[in-house]
Amino acid sequence: MTAPSVLDLWRRHLGQIPGSVWQRTELQVLILADNDLTDLPPAIGRLHRLTTLDLGHNRLTSVPAELGALTGLSGFLYLHDNDLTELPDTLGALTRLRYLNVGENKLSALPETVGRMTGLVELRAQHNLLTTLPDGLGALHALRELWLRGNRLTGLPASVSALRELRHLELRENSLTDVPNALAGLPLLRHLDLRGNHLTHLPDWLTDLPALEKLDLRWNPCDPSSPLVGELERRGCVVLV
Repeated sequence: MTAPSVLDLWRRHLGQIPGSVWQRTELQVLILADNDLTDLPPAIGRLHRLTTLDLGHNRLTSVPAELGALTGLSGFLYLHDNDLTELPDTLGALTRLRYLNVGENKLSALPETVGRMTGLVELRAQHNLLTTLPDGLGALHALRELWLRGNRLTGLPASVSALRELRHLELRENSLTDVPNALAGLPLLRHLDLRGNHLTHLPDWLTDLPALEKLDLRWNPCDPSSPLVGELERRGCVVLV
């Protein structure tokens, strides 16, 4: 089996990407993390053989629409720890991508087209400024992990009820006053992190989640002596209140 073509420029203090990189159309893995980059040229779209692209830990305020031309991305796309305020709609073309990390940015919304990224198994959007999520999220039928800590979410779209493969959901440090009803009936949900919200009431349907192994309710004003908590613990779920 032929080894992938890799260019690792991690932490080289580049400031900007050398023009010679755009001639490397054979590349499958490109690592540009931690280089104080402020600009990603449209030429990134030439690297159509990329399967993994790491742009994390830079100072990017935007990424070009040409990122959507990288339809060969089937592994990882790291955009975390930048200064992004929005993402291009063209990301929806990355239908083979399995892992997307856009955490630690300044995003107030995710593009509706994220619902077309049907290959996603893990989506990380923690520590942004999100107040809502796109309705299209429910189309991510392969999604197993969703990380949303440290946003401003007050609820989840009803379409989340279609995430039948979801195992891990982190909603820590948001603005939830109720456990989102869209989670009721998710058959494989194992870990639900609701720490640091404004929950006062726990819905009865929590005991009907067949795979729930851990429910974290710390730093919420809900009653730790609720019979529902006792019922969950009796069936083997770890409940932290």
